Amino acid sequence: MLTSLPNLLTLSRVGAIPLIIALFYVPGDWPRYVACIIFSAAGFTDVLDGYLARSRAQVSSMGRILDPIADKLLVVSTIAMLLAFDRIAGWSVLGAVVILCRELMVSGLREVLADIRLRVPVSRLAKWKTAIQMVALGFLIVGDAGWHLVPVVAIGDLLLWIAVALTLYTGWAYFRAAIGAVLSGRQRSPRGGAPAKVAKQATSVG
Repeated sequence: MLTSLPNLLTLSRVGAIPLIIALFYVPGDWPRYVACIIFSAAGFTDVLDGYLARSRAQVSSMGRILDPIADKLLVVSTIAMLLAFDRIAGWSVLGAVVILCRELMVSGLREVLADIRLRVPVSRLAKWKTAIQMVALGFLIVGDAGWHLVPVVAIGDLLLWIAVALTLYTGWAYFRAAIGAVLSGRQRSPRGGAPAKVAKQATSVG
């Protein structure tokens, strides 16, 4: 149900995106902190909506569709703005591109798997990747407006590269599991009817 609390929290991540983008165009240091707070709150809803959905027995197909879409929109739009405002620079640009490419690849694979009614669950390592990625982007949103006794940009860059390493590993694992699911999974009938064979659920990756 779209109006359930978990789904509303998921949609709130999408609603936070215009606010975060708008704050990039406001001069001064305080908009960076506000944007970081909004981004962090939006990231926290990713944990909260899943917990509430399970605890309230409100896990739904709509929620499973919306959750990864909201995550990717939040991450991709934030990285795009950080690149546009040079808060991700140097070699870290390559890391950001790797993350963006991985998100696009996984989205495409999920669409293919959904077409044949197969689902590859998200792994624990992929959840860690998302968490580290969110923290890294939060640091980079603040950037050089941060407390000068703390190397905010350096911490953000370091966490970003850790996220990149996990992105490459989990991306390859997802690609391998997805291809395996396709090869050993459901086969469509010659006339495009219902799948002829029911496959077991693929190994959890993400």
